[in-house]
Amino acid sequence: MEKWNQTSNDFILLGLFLPNQTGLLLLTLIILIFFLASMGNSAMIHLIRLDPHLHKPMYFLLSQLSLMDLIYISSTIPKMVFNFLSGQKSISFLGCGIQIFFFSTMAGSEGLLLASMAYDRYMAICHPLHYPIHMSKGMCVQLIIGSWIMGSINSLVHTAYVLHIPYCQSRAINHFFCDIPALLPLACMDTWIYEYMVFVSTILFLLIPFLGITASYGQVLYAVYHMHSKEGRKKAFTTCSTHLTVVTFYYVPFIYTYLQPRKLRSPREDKMLAAFYTILTPMLNPIIYSLRNKEVLGAVKRVFGVFSSMKE
Repeated sequence: MEKWNQTSNDFILLGLFLPNQTGLLLLTLIILIFFLASMGNSAMIHLIRLDPHLHKPMYFLLSQLSLMDLIYISSTIPKMVFNFLSGQKSISFLGCGIQIFFFSTMAGSEGLLLASMAYDRYMAICHPLHYPIHMSKGMCVQLIIGSWIMGSINSLVHTAYVLHIPYCQSRAINHFFCDIPALLPLACMDTWIYEYMVFVSTILFLLIPFLGITASYGQVLYAVYHMHSKEGRKKAFTTCSTHLTVVTFYYVPFIYTYLQPRKLRSPREDKMLAAFYTILTPMLNPIIYSLRNKEVLGAVKRVFGVFSSMKE
């Protein structure tokens, strides 16, 4: 760990890569992923907003997922890139708090939103006659607002607590952003009670939704298997496999990281897993949903067809 002036309230972010040619090459790759994720999620949001054929609960939820991914990746990557290229490693106390708040909000909100998307697919495939009632526009709005509010409240509690912990050891955070588990070893007090709070939040916002999603898709796949229409089975199976891919990419590394006891944690492993769900997943979501969804691909053709006709 690096020495740090104890009179300063700033923290040091040790980063993801060493400041060498290999690190610069990997950083260039991350910058490329960042732009792809930003463009892909922005395009998905505008596509759903512009095309009336996508004004359905499933796609409204998807547009919120894209918005969360945009905030997700924007709350961590720009600061990491700036620190690497500038040679600086510091982040202010306030800046660290802001990172914690936005990251934690997106983590909790996205976990709940993915569960809402699974519920939408469950109702659409297993109970199609009741779908318009159970997944009305009003219900969709309630699920979206509920995800944002619950994620924000949970994040606000954690952020307030972390910012009030006294830090009397080295202020060097062995991570590329202000992640709560990476901050706790720097505290000069026993944090086992708070670690229990993190454990409970992980169960409520990640593990339980993940188990619920797994159970619902199990029922969906069972219903799909008994469908008489071959085309219906194929479409439903494609939708389910798409959602399960996203769910697996998001939940599994997150749950593995946050439910591990501190004694079993490895800073290097934590950073690698964090890079997966904070960098790769926001890029993969729009790709997976667009390339494996005929309605989205049709909307791309219609919207870009409008743009091209306007140019002519």
